[in-house]
Amino acid sequence: MVKKKIPMRKCLGCGEIFPKKNLIRVVHNKEGDTFIDLKGKANGRGAYICKKIDCYEKAFKSKRLNKAFECEISEEIYKDMLKVLEDDR
Repeated sequence: MVKKKIPMRKCLGCGEIFPKKNLIRVVHNKEGDTFIDLKGKANGRGAYICKKIDCYEKAFKSKRLNKAFECEISEEIYKDMLKVLEDDR
């Protein structure tokens, strides 16, 4: 029997590679909207952060989402991401 391939993604905070399902996905779509995609199915460019507070803080301080999407990301997205991290605990 053939093993199913598990999609792996890189965390913006720590740079480690994790299975896609273990990360939080932030999406920037063609309309210019940026939002958190908990299901991992939304259309648009995705960036991933693992569920550690340290990685969130690194990504926030160095504005890594801005660099990943090549545009300005509002503070509201970072606040929403922090809520998701706190709810996940």
